[in-house]
Parts: sequence; structure tokens; C-alpha cells
Amino acid sequence: MVGTLPIPIKFELPEGWQAGDPDELGSPDSAFAAIHPGSWQPGSTANITIDGAYRPDPATLTDIADESVGNIEQVAEPVEVAQRSELGSAEAPGLGQVLKFSAVVDGTARELFQCQIYLSMVDTEDPEQRVVVRLVLTANPEQFRTLMDDFQAFVGSVRAESERDE
Repeated sequence: MVGTLPIPIKFELPEGWQAGDPDELGSPDSAFAAIHPGSWQPGSTANITIDGAYRPDPATLTDIADESVGNIEQVAEPVEVAQRSELGSAEAPGLGQVLKFSAVVDGTARELFQCQIYLSMVDTEDPEQRVVVRLVLTANPEQFRTLMDDFQAFVGSVRAESERDE
């Protein structure tokens, strides 16, 4: 079942990417998923997913990123955090991390990379209402290098949608 985001967002999907059904793409908890058909290789097509949740707890973005590493470790090993850095500003904090891991896809172990971007959005009228949106690029090493610019453009286009945007 496809997930939902607690707040509406808008974004632009880069050229060459195609929206798909998260269930069919193996990401049932995602609110959105897209693939890059031009990157297809046996057992591997690069994809972008979006998910998010209310996070009124005191967990930092680093804590939340560590939770993601733990979740991946349940299905793939070893998981290496190759890079992690804070992004954004005090008003709109973010965190990015690049993970390397091996996962079994169609019975074959495949090396995969994930770039995960966490965006924290706080309701200005009720600071207890914090939403964390996660944007993820998953690809094999070759696809990852080729499509990272697309992913960065995608991340740069993400905005919370206001009623004025409708």
C-alpha cells in the first residue's frame, strides 16, 4: 500500500525520470517513486523515492538517519555510511547521507548506493508539529555517479505546498 506524506509538497522530476507505482517498484511505504528507464541494467534501475512522517519526538536528524541505517541493516549488509553532512539553515534544517551496501536482487548480490536527504519542516504556528521528509536516490555505483546531478536538481526543487500554490 502506497504511503502518504503528512504535508503536501511539490517538486519537479528531472528529464528522463518517470513516475511509477511505489508498490510495483518495491517501495510500498513511499508516497512517491520514480525510475530512470535509461539507466536500466539487468537487475538494476535507478530510482527516487519520497516518504515522510510527523516527528514530534526529540530525535535529531542524525538520529533519524541512524534509524534508516538500522532499517537497511535488517535486509542488507554491510551498510557503510560513506558521507554525512548537515544541510539547509536553522529555520529549514536538513541532513544528507550516502550509504553503500550490498543487497540481493533477483537472487544476485548487488552493490548499491543510496543518497538520503532529510528535510525537517516545522509548523511555524505550532513548533511541536515537525515533519521530516526523506528523499532517496538508490542506484548501482555507475548509475549513482551518472544520476547524482539529476537527484541534486530534484532535491533543490522540493517545496512545501501552501494553499496559495493550489
